[in-house]
Amino acid sequence: MLNDLQTLVLNADFRPLSRYPLSSWHWRDAVTAVILDRVNLVAEYDEVIRSPSTSMRVPSVVALKEFRQLDGYPAFTRFNIYCRDRWTCQYCGRRFPAAELTFDHVIPRSRGGRTTWTNVVAACGSCNLLKGNKTPQEAGMHLLRAPYKPTRRELVYAAVPHEREKVHHTWLDFLYWDSELEE
Repeated sequence: MLNDLQTLVLNADFRPLSRYPLSSWHWRDAVTAVILDRVNLVAEYDEVIRSPSTSMRVPSVVALKEFRQLDGYPAFTRFNIYCRDRWTCQYCGRRFPAAELTFDHVIPRSRGGRTTWTNVVAACGSCNLLKGNKTPQEAGMHLLRAPYKPTRRELVYAAVPHEREKVHHTWLDFLYWDSELEE
């Protein structure tokens, strides 16, 4: 059990450094960082570790003491396209798991469209088939928003673990702080 524990690592502003992959360390690395005073301890697991002279609970969430800038642009990948578009088909507006999404060239490749941030959007299979080798206008379809090149910072906050049950309850406040609240 102890060997499987991970510690969520937050930036100094208490936001995850990344969401995919989720910024986490093995608990031993987190303990070392706490002891060396490199991070602030935010939350702990119930498990206790002991040395001959001391004992402490295993950190479940730590925050860096110094803010790390999240600058630059992310890699152009299928996952990052889905993340930018928040796992939502840009034609019908429905959310899908990544396995059920495709990406669509707004201007089809056969018409000179390129595979770039500004010409590719997430699309469900049905909408992608319906649009086919046409522009959205020709197909009578409208984009929810124009494709764009996101910053690394935008993607860090757009990516959310898909399965909440796989994260420890002490992590939830930090992973879903910007999620829409239910009534």
